[in-house]
Amino acid sequence: MLTPLPPRAEMIEAFLGRDTRYEGIFLTAVKTTGIFCRPSCSARKPKPENVEFFSSAKDALNHGYRPCKRCHPMQPLNESPDWLKPLMDALESDPLKRWKDGDIRSLGLEPERVRRWFKQHHGMTFHAYSRSRRLGGALGAMKKGESQTHAAFDHGFESLSGFRTAIERITGVPTGNAAEKGALYLHRITTPLGPMLAGATEAAVCLLEFIDRPMLPTQLKRIRDRIEESPIPGSNQIILQLEEELSAYFDGTLRAFNVPLDMRDTEFQEEVWKVLLEVTYGTTASYGDLSKAIGNPGAVRAVARANGDNRMAILIPCHRIIGSDGSLTGYGGGLHRKRFLLELEQGIRSPGLFD
Repeated sequence: MLTPLPPRAEMIEAFLGRDTRYEGIFLTAVKTTGIFCRPSCSARKPKPENVEFFSSAKDALNHGYRPCKRCHPMQPLNESPDWLKPLMDALESDPLKRWKDGDIRSLGLEPERVRRWFKQHHGMTFHAYSRSRRLGGALGAMKKGESQTHAAFDHGFESLSGFRTAIERITGVPTGNAAEKGALYLHRITTPLGPMLAGATEAAVCLLEFIDRPMLPTQLKRIRDRIEESPIPGSNQIILQLEEELSAYFDGTLRAFNVPLDMRDTEFQEEVWKVLLEVTYGTTASYGDLSKAIGNPGAVRAVARANGDNRMAILIPCHRIIGSDGSLTGYGGGLHRKRFLLELEQGIRSPGLFD
């Protein structure tokens, strides 16, 4: 199936600017080298007249290009690189381990290289990441009734004072009340449109946003204010269900999500988001349509703001809202992503860039 591409000038600007928002939208092939790359590739940029664009790796390969060894365009973006997998496998097999640099070296890895990768992709060092995961496990144990002492020592903490300090720094409340506060698990999910950050309590998803969206820090702050649970790296059954459903959605085999959503916010925003959920797969609506649906036809601008404040992209389908004249209008993740999602749902775009 022929997949439409954005205008050439737009793609050139995105490629030259290493714009990660165009991941999944196109691949760039360089005529002088015979190599094709991601939009965000860090390699030296060629002259615009020497590049052409493809919608899939298959198309680029069929035109005689080979994949770049720097940005690996044949692989889903931001999965753990092969060199890091021994460490990630070890972390999963023993999540309570207290890691030291010597342990990392024993796996044939340089601690500084690991630190740089985790800072770039998770915003914290590997040691902080593994420590936060242990904290999450301890919080979960306390929520089930385990004592502070057992929770601390069973999850790799050497002293109660250090455990209490860490818990209070994360939750903002005394350790004795931390179990009541609960945990908000944050987990990166790889998609054809680039990585997304998912957030979920033990009951429901409350965040799904593209990692490069500038509003993401604001969304995280609002979640802490509204839901009052402590953000901790990790996953749970809700996030596992979300990953499975997102994969099926991008494969074109899922049209309605079943994962539970936590939409707690202002009364008006919740009202708009509930109406958004009624805009079904393969259809679109306008801001005016939403305003009428909530019984307030004059609230078009307020509805547009609530639409932009949606913190669960794709799940609450704000991408299905277009202008009254049929134009795409704005989208927090970028119009190219909005176009991709609408074309996927309308059968115009074949599922997946990496076919």
